[in-house]
Amino acid sequence: MSTDDKSGAATPGRLIKAPENFLDRDGIRQVFAEAKAGRRGFIRSAFAAAGAAAAAPLALAQGPVGEGDPNILQLPEHSKGLGQPVVTDGYGKPSKYEANVQRRQSPGLTQTAQASVSFAPLQSLFGIVTPSGLHFERHHQGWWDIDPSKHRLMINGSEPALLKKSMVFTMDELMRLPSVSRFHFIECGANTGMEWGNVAVPTVQYSHGMLSCSEFTGVPLRVLLDLAGVDYKKARYVLAEGADGSSMTRTIPMELVESGEVFVAYGQNGEMLRPEQGYPLRLVVPGVQGVSWVKYLRRIEVGDKPYAAKDEAVHYIDLMPSGQHRQYSSTQECKSVVTTPSGGQVLLDKGFYNISGLAWSGRGKVKRVDVSVDGGRNWRTARLEGPVMSKCLTRFNIDWVWDGKPALIQSRAMDETGYVQPNYRQLREVRGTRSIYHNNAIQTWLVQEDGEVKNVQLS
Repeated sequence: MSTDDKSGAATPGRLIKAPENFLDRDGIRQVFAEAKAGRRGFIRSAFAAAGAAAAAPLALAQGPVGEGDPNILQLPEHSKGLGQPVVTDGYGKPSKYEANVQRRQSPGLTQTAQASVSFAPLQSLFGIVTPSGLHFERHHQGWWDIDPSKHRLMINGSEPALLKKSMVFTMDELMRLPSVSRFHFIECGANTGMEWGNVAVPTVQYSHGMLSCSEFTGVPLRVLLDLAGVDYKKARYVLAEGADGSSMTRTIPMELVESGEVFVAYGQNGEMLRPEQGYPLRLVVPGVQGVSWVKYLRRIEVGDKPYAAKDEAVHYIDLMPSGQHRQYSSTQECKSVVTTPSGGQVLLDKGFYNISGLAWSGRGKVKRVDVSVDGGRNWRTARLEGPVMSKCLTRFNIDWVWDGKPALIQSRAMDETGYVQPNYRQLREVRGTRSIYHNNAIQTWLVQEDGEVKNVQLS
């Protein structure tokens, strides 16, 4: 941070966190009505009330500077007495002061809670790993806590000639095989989908929160197919099937399996998968949209052609400007978002701020992230914080001195293939305006003169 600015701009600024969970069903309907009318304004009354509540703890924390801070001058109780005993809780929980950092469901997004989404609080997370309890959820018919002793994984072929023998594995048998542990992001294909329709969801949790990153542990799928004696010349596709009520089925090209990247996972962040994340077994398909990471995995079938299952022939398809549907568009293209400052936050002072965010690419490593504070007229290269891994979230940071004037904050990522994240004009020239999935356009946050940060869209 520079300290030679005569205006005192190097003084660290203060920031109010984004309020959470202030959207109700009526508010959601109003957001959609505003978007339909061509307006991208917030639900101001609800947002202002939530913002005032969020600001209160910060105001109290300042203390009477002239008389000294009583939090320093007076010993607190925790410095004078015994604390809680060991193993008060057999499974540790976050501090009660962090209870507001939660996954959130967007009311009105779906008709039933069993076929819905919860969003990860990206604005409150550090580094690149999403805690398992804050990992976003997407369910098609609710989640289950399945008895692992009764769960089975079958390997079979669409016709006998594609493999030497069908096989069935128990969880114990899978967990005795050689395992791998890898860090990967998972993003729902519909992440940022409401922005296609010009709907200004207020915070980064709702705009980009169908995104998480974990260390997954399991067995490469290639190992299982080798045990079954799969003929890779004939079997060029894999069908993955889940055990939940929706019978989620997805086609995976065999090239991805042959690369060794695809694996069946039972572990997440050092422990068993959470039930909401597919316990006891799920498929991990790095770089590919989350719907292909089939949860409660019970069957793998090898075949010689794509399966055109219901969730790839009717859903998760892209409507192109020509009126045709694009199928099997699974790869998540290079994308980034600034998480601080971001929508719903408030900058209280002029001065120094650390602009921070996340970048990712389904085609490999993030190579570079540029940041603009003037809506894309000028760009500066941000710092990529290590480790930088393939098909994994990458944290970026850059110093910024806010002068109190309006600013338009953006990030633009580039991956190791040379692909550069597009702006909305560039994306819509190729994809049109009627899509739902695979929106990787540059996100813009407007910092107003009063410090309030809003979600805006530059054409």
